[in-house]
Amino acid sequence: MKIGSFNFNNRRDVCIYAEIGINHNGSMEIAKKLIDIAAECGCNGVKFQKRTPELCVPEEQKNILRETPWGLITYLEYRFKVEFSTKQMGELAQYTKDKKIDWFVSCWDEQSLDEMIALDPVAIKLPSPLLTNEKMIRKLKSSGLPAIWSTGMSTLNEVDHAYKLFSDIPNIMCHCNSTYPAKYEELNLNFIKVLLQNYKKSIIGYSGHEVGLIPTIVAAVLGARYVERHITLDRALWGTDQAASVEPQGLKRLVRDIRDLNLIMGNGEKVVYDSELAVRKKLRKLI
Repeated sequence: MKIGSFNFNNRRDVCIYAEIGINHNGSMEIAKKLIDIAAECGCNGVKFQKRTPELCVPEEQKNILRETPWGLITYLEYRFKVEFSTKQMGELAQYTKDKKIDWFVSCWDEQSLDEMIALDPVAIKLPSPLLTNEKMIRKLKSSGLPAIWSTGMSTLNEVDHAYKLFSDIPNIMCHCNSTYPAKYEELNLNFIKVLLQNYKKSIIGYSGHEVGLIPTIVAAVLGARYVERHITLDRALWGTDQAASVEPQGLKRLVRDIRDLNLIMGNGEKVVYDSELAVRKKLRKLI
């Protein structure tokens, strides 16, 4: 299976994506800075989100007032403020390609899906809230693109049903807790081992929303071949996802540590290394 420039069949390492999401707060300048950071830190690509606000915001929430950097506005107005147009997304897609990394997008409705497919991303992601939306799943599959899907807020039966729908196309199934930020005691990373055992037709990944880096590294140790984390310029910035995101220095450490895992984990065979021989001779006095 291949996602953009990353071929899972020919590599042992982990595919790492930086989730920009809506942490740009509607600013193209911030979005491009986050792309720069992802490229500089060695990520394989970046991920965006695309919504059609008038379709995605429930009627009962559209007129709820909310304090925002743009003042007291309705929730629907806020959603438009943080949403890029298709033209802007195309500009960001090209900017990402110019940085020599890949990009894809989570689509939250059918119109967004159509618009994003036209921009030729390396994959399309189905976010956790849409896991039971069979119409979206079938439309995604008809695109011919690899699918990435998250299992947050879903029962095992719902995961099983989605797996059956996705298993005949290239796909990545991500273990996920949908709380922002997710509590450590609710991450349940051992479930990754269950996914690896029972869902052989999916690449198993991890979508992390926790504070800190260790759980994402542990996910890779447990066998996740794909990981994604939200990134931000500053966790103190305004926005619902900022606190569950990784700042630039943290992203740099995360990528470095995951890239070192192949060296650290080895092949599982017991070996006396050449570097140990002098110590062995001195302390064992056997050779």
